Amino acid sequence: MNYKTRQPALLLLADGTIFHGKSIGISGTTFGEVCFNTGMTGYQEIFTDPSYFGQIMVATNPHIGNYGVNINEVESGGIKIAGLVCKNFSFNFSRPDATESLEDYFTKQNLICIADVDTRALVSYIRDNGAMNAVICTDGTSIEDLKSALSKTPDMQGLELASKVSAESPYFYGNETAKYKIAALDLGIKTNILRNLAKRDCYIKVFPFDATFQDLAAFNPDGYFLSNGPGDPDPLFGAIQVAKEILANNKPLFGICLGHQVIALANGISTYKMFNGHRGINHPVMNNITGKGEITSQNHGFAVNREELEKHPDFEITHEHINDHTVAGMRMKNKNCFSVQYHPEASPGPHDSSYLFDEFIERIKQ
Repeated sequence: MNYKTRQPALLLLADGTIFHGKSIGISGTTFGEVCFNTGMTGYQEIFTDPSYFGQIMVATNPHIGNYGVNINEVESGGIKIAGLVCKNFSFNFSRPDATESLEDYFTKQNLICIADVDTRALVSYIRDNGAMNAVICTDGTSIEDLKSALSKTPDMQGLELASKVSAESPYFYGNETAKYKIAALDLGIKTNILRNLAKRDCYIKVFPFDATFQDLAAFNPDGYFLSNGPGDPDPLFGAIQVAKEILANNKPLFGICLGHQVIALANGISTYKMFNGHRGINHPVMNNITGKGEITSQNHGFAVNREELEKHPDFEITHEHINDHTVAGMRMKNKNCFSVQYHPEASPGPHDSSYLFDEFIERIKQ
């Protein structure tokens, strides 16, 4: 694409702040909660992570698109972010096994993107003022019309989004002759979670977000899994009920991210919306059981209430975020249940925490 032919574009925040840039790909407008990811690599996995549904992603890495796209390394069936804001967009790519350019991928997936934005200034502004709704406009719509439309965009707090990204019907993953059977509730599950379970000799049946405990139990699984996903956990009444019934039957239960929050809610422990959330692949976590630190991949805008968790007689905090001491992991003392707020499957990110999948298998064996 000729740089000079690219159309002016803008990002309008809910408080009226405007950042200017140039349009990449298709023309139009897109709305969502603006947030930022500090990862220096893995943009393809980030864009296809269902946990980002409904969010406009700001990339702190100044270069996006430089290694193209490999369709074998996506985390879902397609792009899930609402839009992208970046500094330098690379139209050319140099990765030998890339299947296409990021620009072509965006065009096919109808993603709206704005580049040439001062992302350092934007991220600094979001850090100071918190995550908020925003709109990317690449088609010249007036500021007043954008402000009017933006004012009607629902806030992330109270928003149920798992239904937007969950499977429509159950499906299987892995080898049906595997040693262990896992029933997974899909609240926005990442493919690499399924890969990690399958390579540990698991055959997984993935159920839609609104499946009942009876649906999951009919598979006669050895263990249950509650997945990651987007939005506020509070409105997920069905998933919370499923967690309650799994625990009532004292079956092995593992939760990641949104699933972790659902387990807390199932036990009367509240969650809350964070000022900015944690999104990146370099977040430090302390394992309180082993005393070892982990560098983790994280993606969440809600968290479990630590004060309530500490007072609950059946729980202990197993992991905490070193930067702000928020709850990063917990386990139940009286049930075969544990969960983490971060992403041990990474993709992108380090593999420091992949042992948690091994722990799940050990709990099933016991």
